[in-house]
Amino acid sequence: QVQLVESGGGLVQAGGSLRLSCAASGTVGNINDMAWYRQAPGKQRDLVARISRGGTTNYADSVKGRFTISRDNAQNTVYLHMTSLKPEDTNVYYCNGVVRSYDSLYFRNYWGQGTQVTVSS
Repeated sequence: QVQLVESGGGLVQAGGSLRLSCAASGTVGNINDMAWYRQAPGKQRDLVARISRGGTTNYADSVKGRFTISRDNAQNTVYLHMTSLKPEDTNVYYCNGVVRSYDSLYFRNYWGQGTQVTVSS
């Protein structure tokens, strides 16, 4: 079993910063892309940022210049450093990873449980 566990959410004032972390554990063989998504109640889950195993990144237009995604392949961990936070960034943030379990030939999509980020005005 592969698990993705997020941490680092919380309450912050507008203009502040937070760093989210997501660690993959369990029967992890290889990890390709890792990403962060966010979802507000009743709305679809949207991509925030994605990073390839080699470090290529892409971002949603709404967070470009404010958020930075990075990863530590040795630790199977992905980070999202969020700065200049706005009230509209308030969401549940989900970690996503394309992971091959060491007892499988195939890559699968895995999700974390989500972490709440609340930005007050």
